[in-house]
Formats: sequence, C-alpha cells, structure tokens
Amino acid sequence: MIDKKKTAILSFGAVMAAAAVGISAFFSTAVVNHRRFPVFGVDVSNYQGMVDWQLLEEQGVQFAFIKATEGSSHVDESARKNIEESAETSVKRSCYHFFSFDSSGHTQAQNYISVVGRDEIDMPPVVDIEYYADKLVNKPSREEAKEVLLPLLEELEQYYGEKPLIYTTLPVYYRYVSPICGSDYPLWIRCKQTEPEFIDWTFWQYDDHGELDGYYGDEKYIDFNVFRGSSEDFEEFIRRSE
Repeated sequence: MIDKKKTAILSFGAVMAAAAVGISAFFSTAVVNHRRFPVFGVDVSNYQGMVDWQLLEEQGVQFAFIKATEGSSHVDESARKNIEESAETSVKRSCYHFFSFDSSGHTQAQNYISVVGRDEIDMPPVVDIEYYADKLVNKPSREEAKEVLLPLLEELEQYYGEKPLIYTTLPVYYRYVSPICGSDYPLWIRCKQTEPEFIDWTFWQYDDHGELDGYYGDEKYIDFNVFRGSSEDFEEFIRRSE
C-alpha cells in the first residue's frame, strides 16, 4: 500500500492453533501480542502477483483485504483473480479502494461497485485514504477532502448496506478522518511503531515487510494485520456483515 521503509522477517511454524498465530519478528518495530490479537490477516494487490490462497490459509491467514480499485477509473489487475480464488478458502475477505482527492466521490464509488459484488466480500468495503504523489507537501484542505470522501462513503454504505471500513495512517487520521468522520466508521489503522492504543481501531496494520510463502510477484513483502478481539469477536464481526 505504502512505500516500504524497513525490513522485517517473520517466520511461521507449520503447526499452529486455529485461534492464534505464532510469529517471530526479528526486525519489526511493533511488538504484537498475538494472545490478545489472535486473528491474523494480510492485504494484497497486483504487486504480490499470483497468490496461492490455499497456502496463505495454511500459514494461518484468517482474513485478507484485496485491492480492487483506485480513483474513478483504475482497476487493480489482480482484483478479479484474487476475489474469485480467495473465495475457495475459508479466508474472510474484503476489497479496498484507494481514495483519490482529485475526482468525485460518486465516480469513485461507481468504480468500486462495478468491480466488487455485494456477495463477494465477507467484511465491509474499505476506503484507503492516505497521502500520495505530492499530497504530503501540497495537502488538500479538510473541506476539499470532505467534499469527496463523504459522498464516497455514503454511496458505498447505501449499496453494501453497512458502513465502510476506513484504512489510514495516523497523520491522515488526525488531519482528515477524525474531523470529517468522527467515530462513525470502523477503522483499519497503519502504525508500525507500536499498538495504537489511543484510538478506537478494528484492524491494525503493524508491519509492511512481512514475508510468507504463497505469492509470486514483484513485491517481496506482504502487509501483516490483526483484528482487535478474540476469534469469537471476529466471528461476530463477520456475522454482522452478512
């Protein structure tokens, strides 16, 4: 999702309990308590190339976020293949849309809806809002972001019948997401340094340099995530999305 900046090598045991994932992190900054957060997942895009979803499942992957679309017209080249092939496993999945500050919320929503069917995701649709290109230097105003983001979220909620999940970084969360959306939407937060205890998150992306077997593309690494809660909590979260 974001340019890679650090190295973390994580190895998984071949045998693991269904309710937990044993992870040994040698270079990862964030320390994850997998007893507290036993539900482990990844996110993928075309950069991971061909994905062996059965093999990911065997390594303890319980959920996945698949890149579907970006802006008003771009469709990830691997979206359809990943959506269809992940459905052949027990991995729970959703798809994410990379938010653009530069086109209307309506056309972005239609782009996502044209790719992701209502019955093809087990969790809420996801909007990924972060800085890109020159936006870190030339930051859009909060009002400009609101005029695009809220119509996008509202249209997705109307179509899929539940509030979208928002993926973001801490700087973007505080500049745009929290002031615009408050606590109305479930949050998937990126924070590599430590557990983001000071905000109410549902999913936490804690490492962007994870390694697993089962994907064969240009990108060596895969993002690691956990769900906030027990396996039973995760099952309830999934049931609420059905």
